[in-house]
Amino acid sequence: MSSDPFIACAAETRIPHDAIRDRAYDLWDRHHRPDGYELKFWFMVERELKAERRAA
Repeated sequence: MSSDPFIACAAETRIPHDAIRDRAYDLWDRHHRPDGYELKFWFMVERELKAERRAA
């Protein structure tokens, strides 16, 4: 384990791409599949999942 707190924090909050993909797709689909918002939903879900993991 690294003594650098930034590296340790980054490793603890790494979320598998398939978890982000599945949830982002669901969110995009529930918002009627708007064109051009794929990355917006991806990054939103990534932040949500990291926050949920830190809170757990």
